Amino acid sequence: MRDLHLPGRSVAYGSGGAVATSQQLSSALAMEVLRHGGNAMDAALTASAAQCVIEPHNTGIGGDCFALYWRADHKKLYGMNGSGWAPEGLSDQFLLNQGISSITPESIHAVTVPGAIDAWSKLLADHGTRSFADILAPAIELAENGFHVHERASADWNEEVEKLSVDAGARAQLLINGRAPNRGERMRFPELAATLKLLAKEGRDVFYKGAIAEDLVAFLRSKGGTHALSDFSDFSTQYVEPISAHYRGVDLFQIPPSGQGLTALVLLKILDGFSFKGLDPFGVDRFHLQIEATQLAYSVRDAFVADPAFAHVPVDELLSDRFIASLREKINPKKASPNLSHVPTNFQRDTIYLTVADKWGNVCSFINSLYFSFGTGMVSPKTGIAVQNRGACFRVEPGHPNTVAPRKRPMHTIIPAMAMKQGKPWLGYGVMGGAYQPVGQAHVLQNLLDFGMNIQEAFDAPRGFRKLDAFEGERGISDSVMLELAMRGHPVTRPVMPLGGGQGILIAPDGSYAVGTDPRKDGVALAY
Repeated sequence: MRDLHLPGRSVAYGSGGAVATSQQLSSALAMEVLRHGGNAMDAALTASAAQCVIEPHNTGIGGDCFALYWRADHKKLYGMNGSGWAPEGLSDQFLLNQGISSITPESIHAVTVPGAIDAWSKLLADHGTRSFADILAPAIELAENGFHVHERASADWNEEVEKLSVDAGARAQLLINGRAPNRGERMRFPELAATLKLLAKEGRDVFYKGAIAEDLVAFLRSKGGTHALSDFSDFSTQYVEPISAHYRGVDLFQIPPSGQGLTALVLLKILDGFSFKGLDPFGVDRFHLQIEATQLAYSVRDAFVADPAFAHVPVDELLSDRFIASLREKINPKKASPNLSHVPTNFQRDTIYLTVADKWGNVCSFINSLYFSFGTGMVSPKTGIAVQNRGACFRVEPGHPNTVAPRKRPMHTIIPAMAMKQGKPWLGYGVMGGAYQPVGQAHVLQNLLDFGMNIQEAFDAPRGFRKLDAFEGERGISDSVMLELAMRGHPVTRPVMPLGGGQGILIAPDGSYAVGTDPRKDGVALAY
């Protein structure tokens, strides 16, 4: 139990239903769905749609989603890869012929076909109980009548004013006289409201085969994109078989490649070979091992993770005990590796993750994103849709598994997670933050299993992440620990903003829920 003399959050407990999102209003909306007979899928999609309005920097209908869904009556875990593909007219050779050797986050060539709406439609039809119009209704009301911008959202929004000022649609719809909205200020998105109404009336086909697709293709081509109507009309998201690894008595499940969930599994399997018993959860040994294992896990990610329709990704081999042992033996428990294996070159915190559980035992782990804040920063003036820049995850490197190619999905950073015990859900959770997500998931799971924290403490605890230049340690990591890490050979610094953000629902053997949410975001955990 937390020290009640100190600021903090309490765990939310219940058995009728549970919700945790990064925005207070979306948590309330999801809980309202549960209280009125909807199931976990209905509630998750309602919350995600609302956040596409009230957290437009983090997500939108012009982006992608991934989901893991435990369906209690089927006793089965379903996986959805809701990511989009590159247009038919885009390839590595096409770009190299123009002198383009990488896809930058604000390039029109970073815009992949949005996968979220097709994925929502499939998930709702297969596992939900409500109509598409039902789940979009709160989002329509918010876009049309307005919402008040929360603190963290305002802070993030203010960082993107220069980016949003470049594009006419973004400037007109996402800024107020050239500035970002202040905390508590009311925003409306009439163009997006009209688009959502059309979606509610006509369904997913209007997005991929109708008026919305026509507008998006015309908009993207006007910016120099190679997109065609057939790239939208031929598109479909995919159910996938989740992959897993064992850690300290639980099986952690992830979406397989093209997602980077494999990275979290490799990272945890490396760490599983070390004892954390007696270690300080905020101490130098814990973070040193995490840094070293992270470098190795990310070297695997960047060498192998790609769209399996285009490249062989040897998942079983990469998770084999033999291969993991070969990685683990490279770690010196007391000294930084002399040759840095790999560290991520970029970091984004621009995603929404949410988790929902209902009274029937269904559990949804769900993530939706535009990738970088506001995606490319381009917004269709007519539809109000901000387009994602997920294609920036591609390489322009012929022969590499993740090189850009027509109708190919890029290596994807967003990863929902679900941990199981004895074949049943034990934890639905996720940690946002682009490249940070595998580390964040490992960090939270270790907080629970190795250090005995409750679900809220596991998210409250300080975090660190080794990026290109240095290990960025949040201010909750003491100066003395940062100094000790530097003495072991790790360059260190403090991040400008805290790392990631996450939510989690723990499921007890009796079916009751314990829920936590990240204090780094505007969200709240609810249960009844």
